[in-house]
Amino acid sequence: MADHDFLPVIIGTDLNAYHMAASFHEAYGVKPQVVGKVQLGFTHYSSIIASTTFVEDLDRPEVFVPALRDYAQSLHHQQLPLLLVGTSDHYVRLIIENADQLKDLYRFNYPTEELLNALHVKDAFYPLAQQHGLQIPETHIHHVGAPVHELEETITRYPVILKPGNSVEYYRNKFPGQEKVYRLNSAAEVAGVVARISDSGYRGTLIIQDFIPGDDTFIWDSVLYLNTAGRAEFVNFGQVLLQEHEASAIGNYTAIISRFNREVMTQLKEFLEAIGYTGIANFDIKYDSRDQAFKVLEVNVRQGRSSWYATAQGHNLAGYLVEDLIHGKQREPGECAYVDKDVLFTVVPQYILRKYVTAPGVREDVARMIRQKKVKNPLYYSGDTSLLRRAWLAVRAVRYRKKYANATWADAS
Repeated sequence: MADHDFLPVIIGTDLNAYHMAASFHEAYGVKPQVVGKVQLGFTHYSSIIASTTFVEDLDRPEVFVPALRDYAQSLHHQQLPLLLVGTSDHYVRLIIENADQLKDLYRFNYPTEELLNALHVKDAFYPLAQQHGLQIPETHIHHVGAPVHELEETITRYPVILKPGNSVEYYRNKFPGQEKVYRLNSAAEVAGVVARISDSGYRGTLIIQDFIPGDDTFIWDSVLYLNTAGRAEFVNFGQVLLQEHEASAIGNYTAIISRFNREVMTQLKEFLEAIGYTGIANFDIKYDSRDQAFKVLEVNVRQGRSSWYATAQGHNLAGYLVEDLIHGKQREPGECAYVDKDVLFTVVPQYILRKYVTAPGVREDVARMIRQKKVKNPLYYSGDTSLLRRAWLAVRAVRYRKKYANATWADAS
C-alpha cells in the first residue's frame, strides 16, 4: 500500500460505501475505515477496507455523535487527518446537523443545515428550483392530516407519482407495504396510500407529481463536486439504462451510460453555485417527451450509489475530496470540467443489459460500448483481491436473472 497522509472514514456498508472505498484505494492506495450498523455483502470480505466497525443504533442521533467521536479517538495514534464520508441521506443529515461536534476530529465537505433542508424537504426544494430556472414536473403538495378530498379537486391527470416530502422522517415511521415511491392511477388509490402513511404516524408533506411517461431510459443523472469555496469543479451527465425494480428500491440505478448536454449541465452547475452549495451533489432528472424538457426530480446532498461512473470517467470522487480537504488544492474560477468521456456504468451482468435495455438507439449504444470494452463495474475493482468476495459476486450475478425476470414495475420514475 502506498504512503498516504490521511485516513478515510466511510459511514455505511452498502454499494455506495464500497465504490467510495474503491475510489480512495485506486487514487491513493489507502484502505478506508468503515463504520456501519449492519454487515452487507458489498463491503464484506473486501481486501481494500482496513476494518469495519459495527455500531448498534448508529442511525440514532444520540448514538451517532458519541460513536464517531470515540472512533476518531481510537485512531488518534495514527496522527493523520480523518476524512469523513457519509453514504446515505440519513448519515449525511446526522453529519451536517452535528457538524460543530465533529469538525474538530474530522474533515468533510457538506452544505449547511439550512441548505440541506431547502433541498431535501421537497416542498421547499421545488419552488427554489423553479426560482432558479430549473424545470420540474407538475407538482402538488399535500400536508398529511389535511382533507384528502382537496387532492381530487387539484389533480386532473393520472397516473401520478407520490413520495414523501421528508424521506428521513418517512422512514422513521415504518409500516407494512411501505414504498420509496408510489405510482397511482386514480383518486381512490391516492386516498388509500395517504391514509396508510397517515396511520404510520408520519406528519410531513407528501409530494404528488404528474407521472412523466417513459421507461428507465427517460431518467437522467448528473454528478457535481463543488469545493469548499462554493465553486463547481466538475459536472457530468448520464442516461439511466436500468434501475432496481423492487418496490422498496425504485430510484436505485443499476446501469448508466454517459452522455453530454452542455445546456443542462450548465443549468445544474449554476443553480448549485447560486445557492451556495458545497460538496458532492447528485441530481435525478427525467426527460419529458411531451414538451422535450429535462425536469429535475430531486438533488441528493451526497454521491449516489451509481455516482461512481464519474470516477470511471476520470473524475475520481474521492480525489476531489482529498485534494480540497487534505491538500488544499482547488480548480481556479472558470475551470469547471464539463465531463465528456464514454463510459457504461453497471452493477448488473452484461446479459441483463442486453436483454432489458430495448429502447431504439440506446440498445445499439449499449452493444457498441460492450464491443469497445467501455463497460465499468466498481464491484469488480481489480485492486480488491478477496476470493471470498468474488464468490459472493458470482452468486449475486446469478440472482439478478431472477430478480429482473420477476420485476413488475419497469417504467416508474
